[in-house]
Amino acid sequence: MFVSIREKLVVAITSRALFNLDESHTIFEQDGIAAYQQYQILHENNILEQGPAFSLVKKLLGLHNPETEESLVEIILLSRNSAETGLRIFNSIKAYDLNITRAAFTNGQSPYRYIAAFGAHLFLSTHHQDVQQALKAQCAAATLLSAQNNHHDEGPLKIAFDGDAVLFSDEAEKVFQSQGLDAFKASESRAAKTPLQPGPFQGFLRALQNIQQLFPAETCPIRTALVTSRDAPAHERVIHTLRTWNIRTDEALFLGGLDKSEFLKAFDADIFFDDQMGHCNSTQLHVTTAHVPHGIMQEPKE
Repeated sequence: MFVSIREKLVVAITSRALFNLDESHTIFEQDGIAAYQQYQILHENNILEQGPAFSLVKKLLGLHNPETEESLVEIILLSRNSAETGLRIFNSIKAYDLNITRAAFTNGQSPYRYIAAFGAHLFLSTHHQDVQQALKAQCAAATLLSAQNNHHDEGPLKIAFDGDAVLFSDEAEKVFQSQGLDAFKASESRAAKTPLQPGPFQGFLRALQNIQQLFPAETCPIRTALVTSRDAPAHERVIHTLRTWNIRTDEALFLGGLDKSEFLKAFDADIFFDDQMGHCNSTQLHVTTAHVPHGIMQEPKE
């Protein structure tokens, strides 16, 4: 009889996102695969330091059904290591007492093709090309940037999203980029009651909300926030879109082009997803940030 994890929130994560593998990766780049394999085997009992997504993963694994105490989240390890060199990673998982039991070791090949097979709602990696492939395969995916000053193990899990090209499609962003701010605001005002098309992270936000609904509002261990550069009157279409989807965020910040960094710091986000590297370069100094390489902003400038 087969088991199923489809009823859980499934997050696939790479070993370099979970642990700090910079030292061994430098050996791979400088001396090649054989030296890397030898190094990992020699150090397989040396516990790895925490990586940029470690605190996030720990909080995700701490989510349990309030009635049954069953885990609500399944973390899947996807790694370009071989099973042999991956032994160090599993030894570190055991040392940190992380409930991660399922993995795919692909021995140098991209692991993204197993994301759909595991039914993952989210893929986190430090490998940009793997993230792009996952997005093309219709999975929410983001490239984790180095995290600074953001290791809090206590308190609720707080996840923040940009709007256009992340939660929503980039249809409005295309107007802004091609015609400017005034045309964008006029277009959004005309389409205020017309829902935006879903972006790559709509399904992940919905899965988070499904977990939230298991808890009383005052004790819910998850808080979500929309943090967008939009302001009035372009805010109205966003509100109607979320209402049409029957999805909500706990907080919504319409910043009108202000720097998002201080607001995310005030929200105390465990992770923030944005499609624009300019925003990511600023916010990663304050919170763990993940770049979503999706939409018109990823196209080369003429």
